[in-house]
Amino acid sequence: MKKLKNIYRKKWFWLLLVIAVTLSFVIAYHTSWKSLPEGTNFAGRVHSVNDIEFYKDLTYENEAGQTVNELETFDEMFKMISEAKEFIVLDMFLFNSYTSEDRDFVPLASELTNRLIEQKEKHPDLEVLFITDQVNTVYGSYVPEEIKKLRDSGIDVVMTDLNQLRDSNPLYSSIWRVFFSWMGTGDNGWIPNPFASEAPDVTLRSYLKLLNIKANHRKVIVTENAGMVSTGNPHEESSFHENVAFKVTGPILEDLLIAEKAVLEYSKEDVKFPTYDPEQFKEEEGPINTQYLTEGKIYEAILDELEQVKEEDTIWLGMFYLADRKIIDLIDKAADRGTEVNIILDPNTMAFGNKKTGVPNLPVAAEIQKLGHDNMNIKWYDINKEQYHTKMLYVDSGEDRMIIAGSANFTRRNLSNLNLESNLKISGPADEEVFQEVDEYFKRIWNNEDGHYTADYEEYQDQLTTLRYITYHLQKWSWFTTY
Repeated sequence: MKKLKNIYRKKWFWLLLVIAVTLSFVIAYHTSWKSLPEGTNFAGRVHSVNDIEFYKDLTYENEAGQTVNELETFDEMFKMISEAKEFIVLDMFLFNSYTSEDRDFVPLASELTNRLIEQKEKHPDLEVLFITDQVNTVYGSYVPEEIKKLRDSGIDVVMTDLNQLRDSNPLYSSIWRVFFSWMGTGDNGWIPNPFASEAPDVTLRSYLKLLNIKANHRKVIVTENAGMVSTGNPHEESSFHENVAFKVTGPILEDLLIAEKAVLEYSKEDVKFPTYDPEQFKEEEGPINTQYLTEGKIYEAILDELEQVKEEDTIWLGMFYLADRKIIDLIDKAADRGTEVNIILDPNTMAFGNKKTGVPNLPVAAEIQKLGHDNMNIKWYDINKEQYHTKMLYVDSGEDRMIIAGSANFTRRNLSNLNLESNLKISGPADEEVFQEVDEYFKRIWNNEDGHYTADYEEYQDQLTTLRYITYHLQKWSWFTTY
């Protein structure tokens, strides 16, 4: 007791107590109490439309053993840019041309830059706004050439204010906010770039900000004619990734614009949002229902749809990261009811030419297999150096179909109002072309039709070591993770 009293008299004890209380308050505020930026966690109106177009990117080996890059999404995006005369609004997560590998990547970032500049030169009154994430500058260490070129051409480029978002890595972020955030980031970096060996060095302060692991993860483009919600980034090292995208028209474009205007306004950049008249988006009446969702509203829609699946339905899931426990539990319950569940996952063993730990998908797949459902099947997309970057849920209910797809992985970080995300929910009759094409997409890669796409569960699962499994559980417990 006497020793305890002596500790209470020590100045260092009270200093540590004050620090602990302060950090606890910062954690509570920035994870739970803090209001979301106005206009985020958005659900647009449900719109009835005649048609929605589906695009896909696939990298695979054909029957002759040759690598094929079947790339559609950015070709269509470039076409949308070439047809725009009034405005273009883009929100893209990764946007740069830095690489670590000596490969013939598709120059997506530079081509997107040139297309925007050329269209602006053709139509001087064209208003262009490009919203992106601070990851492209490694949080203030430098400005990529593509962003410099856009700004020099009179195109507004806005860096999303990530500090306004809730903290997804609270143990670390509380320390960063209290001790380091006030230092800024600065330039004149000296630490090797963590994303690409060709990219400029970064500062220590930028590296410390990076470890908060926060992101505007959206992948959206809107013009006066059409909008596209995608899973892909205009980023060189991502150019061979497997992705999907959906193109929409009509009044839903206003919903996409409302959500993007909110990001601009809360980021407090002195930039004018492009002008548009909501009346210019002509109302449609068609058999397909679609709705634009962001952040936590995506999660609500996923949970609602999975709760409703019936015994005779089939769930198809193509996912880069699968880790959310509620979603996994609902899939488990659906399988209990007799629903067939087919899951295609990225093995998480490769990122931009570097080996990864296989977390979270390897341990999550092992947990799903242990559930013992004969009607729940897992395959891996048999990647080379690319990633199966798709994030799509498709429910086949016989005469009716439903799709939820976009930027959001099925993880806490992507679905719990932490990252900024963008998804479309699409539902309607099975005979509509968009559902037929998505159905063909899943069956083609599941059955390896006309090429080699997927591998059986056992092909990658032997890479799940004890250390990787322990790492997965430590990351889940600490929230110190990128998923």
